Amino acid sequence: MIGGVQAKVLLSQNEYGLYLDKIFEEIYGKELEPKYKLVRERDGMLKTSAEVKWLEFNKDGRYKADFEDIAVGRSLLMSPFNHYFTWQTTLVTEIIEEKQGYVKFSTENSVYELFKL
Repeated sequence: MIGGVQAKVLLSQNEYGLYLDKIFEEIYGKELEPKYKLVRERDGMLKTSAEVKWLEFNKDGRYKADFEDIAVGRSLLMSPFNHYFTWQTTLVTEIIEEKQGYVKFSTENSVYELFKL
């Protein structure tokens, strides 16, 4: 790359539409096919994501750790895992129902259902 020159964002097109150049994908990442679906009970809001994490925070509200499993006191974060994440819930207050590929839970201000697709 030449100093002082902005890198180009490359797109290509085929019969199905536009797609990202492989180099762009490697640098910036590309959201994969959704594997999770989150539905908020009160208004039916729907969010999808390729991956999820359950975050835990210290008493001062700073990030402490992330986990693959839900637990009371954790917050759901939907991918991508950067500043442009899809959705983050408030802290889980109750796990209402949990079974293979599904969990219904309450947070500080909402009730959600998370499905593994």
